[in-house]
Formats: sequence, structure tokens, C-alpha cells
Amino acid sequence: MNDVMILGDVKEGSLDIRTLELLGVGKKLAGDLGVGLSVVLMGDAVSTVAEQAASYGPDRVYKLEHPLLKGVNPDMWLASLQQACKQINPKIVLLSHSLIGMELGPRLACRLNTRLTTDCIDLSIDPEDGLLLRTKPVSGGNAISVFKCPGEPQLATVRANVFDPAEAADGNGEIVDMVPEIDESMITVESIEVVKEEVVALDKADVVISGGAGLGDEDGFEILQDLSKALSKSFGSVMIGCSRVAVDKGWISSDHQVGLTGTMISPDIYIAVGISGAIQHLVGMIKSKKIIAINTDPGCNMFNVADYGVVEDYEKVVPALVKRLEELS
Repeated sequence: MNDVMILGDVKEGSLDIRTLELLGVGKKLAGDLGVGLSVVLMGDAVSTVAEQAASYGPDRVYKLEHPLLKGVNPDMWLASLQQACKQINPKIVLLSHSLIGMELGPRLACRLNTRLTTDCIDLSIDPEDGLLLRTKPVSGGNAISVFKCPGEPQLATVRANVFDPAEAADGNGEIVDMVPEIDESMITVESIEVVKEEVVALDKADVVISGGAGLGDEDGFEILQDLSKALSKSFGSVMIGCSRVAVDKGWISSDHQVGLTGTMISPDIYIAVGISGAIQHLVGMIKSKKIIAINTDPGCNMFNVADYGVVEDYEKVVPALVKRLEELS
């Protein structure tokens, strides 16, 4: 069939935003190739989610339902996805660079005797041979490379927040029932307990305040926390981010890092405090709706992308801003 095929992620009974992002880029790739776009959904009961997926304009939504697909069992999902690929015969397969995608992607590539490119931040079609061009960070985020691999299906996992999510379409795609041939004898790993992961969800924040080397030490993040508390009274979810330098110095944990080797974000407001603006960092926050930079160096690169800039010591600016916000609240 040579479709572009994506694996849908379901979260709390609805399509995960990452799947909408895959639908967005999948539509473009399918259009460039002149082929169809398919979505594969797996679970013990995904009929409602399949209807939701169909409303975003794919040509087909393949619904794989089975009691053994409840939750996420890698063995059951892998076997089912492999069977779906053999029946659909896609030209390209896209998965989110999520825990599920990272678990299934390498094993699926091995089963299908193809190559996988992980953590892609851009995808396009080579007009000369129709192969998938996969752009991803390499060398610890210090460089970006473009990969092209022979063989089909062309397989890639895609980082979150790098593509715009698809919008609802006028027509609905066809929903196709597909019964996976799986049984308990295929299970090699048993899930004992699902523990909810506690992470810093930077990509869900309305406002992100990030600190860099210019803070001087880890105490600078306490000053940023004061600003976070003041802003949260008016701007909803406010979280603390950082540059890679701050993580390398041990001032803050890596789950706060914004950039190529951290989290890609697009908040309503991004406040960069003491961050010079290395390209690896800018790639991770350039889609922010409003960017505010505070730095003592007027020539730093962050000012080139900022909507508003303050050339001053943050230890003077931030407390003054906090005081003013408290007066207004």
C-alpha cells in the first residue's frame, strides 16, 4: 500500500498530543510522496479513540483490539505492530520518541530488517529518490546531522514539540478493524506494577523561566523560584528551566534542561536569565510565543531572538520584578 503509517499513543482515553504532531508531519510527507496516511491504534478498547483519530484526516485508521493489548506490554505491542506492518506494507513508519516508541522502535526495525533513526527533529522527503531525510542531534547535541537510509519501511522516532499538531479535518478517514494474532506464550516480560513517573513537564508549562551560567551559582535558581511564584498568580503553570551549562555545573537536575539535549518547548512566555543563547539551546525554545532575555552582555545571542531584552544584573532586575508583581496582585 506504501502509506505513511504512524503509531498512535493514547493517554487517559484520548489521543496524545504527540500523535497529533505525528499526524501533522505525516500528512506533509504523504502529500510529498503522493501516498496515503494511516494511523495504527492498539489497546483492549480503542473504538472511541479511533473515531477521534479519523477526524484528523488520515486515509485509514487501523484499530487493533485485543485483551492482551491492555496497558503497554512490549511483547504484545511489538508482535501486533509487526503484523500490522506486514499487512499494510507502509513506506514510512513514524513513532513518538516516547517510552513506548523507544521500546518498540529498535525491536521493530530488527523484526522488519530495516534501519531506525531515533529522536528526529525534522523530517522531509528527498526529491531525487523519495527516501526519508531524518534530521537529529548528534555528538551530545553539539551538531545536527541528516541521515538517509535505504530499505523499507523507512523507520523513525520523532521528538515531541518539534512539529505543529494536526488540526481536525472536514472528512473522516476509514476505520479498519485488524485482529492481531497474539497469545500469552509470546510474553517474555511481565508488568508487575505501573508507577506514575514524576517529571518536570516543561512542555506543558504556560511560562518557563530558565537560568544559565550567568546566574553564577545554584543559589540563583532560588531567585528564579521567587519570580515563578509571583508569575503563577496570573499566568497559570510556571516552571523553572535551565541551559545545559547549569546542568553540567550541578546546579539543577537535567529534567529542567531546555534545548537539543533537553526538552523542546513552546510556552506562551519564555524568560531566559543569564543564558547566552547557544544554538543548541535556541532550537529548544525558539517556538515560544514571547521571549524575554535578561543578561549583562548586550552582545549575547539571546537578545537576537528576544522580543524584550533587559541588559542588567538579574539580581537587581528579578527581585524588582517580583516586588512589582506582588504590588499588582
